[in-house]
Amino acid sequence: MTEPLGTPDERAVVDPRNHPMAADAMRELGLADADVDEIVDMFEALRAWRKAADEEQEQSRRLMGLGENDMRALRFLMASSHGDGVITSTMLAEHLGLQGSSVTKMLDRLERAGHVRRKPHPTDRRALSIVVTPATAASATEGVGAAHLRRFRVAATMPSTDRRAVTRFLTEITARTGL
Repeated sequence: MTEPLGTPDERAVVDPRNHPMAADAMRELGLADADVDEIVDMFEALRAWRKAADEEQEQSRRLMGLGENDMRALRFLMASSHGDGVITSTMLAEHLGLQGSSVTKMLDRLERAGHVRRKPHPTDRRALSIVVTPATAASATEGVGAAHLRRFRVAATMPSTDRRAVTRFLTEITARTGL
């Protein structure tokens, strides 16, 4: 048996036995204390993962001197650049859910900082394509890419049934967030 994650106070926050509405649901579901302990372990592991991922992202943003949308833009540009993907500011605005003028300001800032370049579009003379500079791509690959590879390796070592169970769990809780 593994040691439970989190401090007693952190675990108490997600333990349904400490929340009247959740405690009622727990009784309705007929869960034994051992089942609830496993669920609390799962939620605590998810909380710890979110905290670690947030801290890792914040550290990457600080090291590169970027905001959250800046990092999202760079990730999109890098992921879309494989093959013959050409990204325009309009496509970037759609992906980020931002107004075109906001993306223009962001691209101006990223270009001044040496993170992106605007180049002539290969097929549309009226448009520009946006590319990540080699230095930024190398820095992002070294930091964010290495972190993603570590996570990928963990997932790769898991049995297929476990990966499908984690995917099903995350998909279900995402669908029920109410957003």
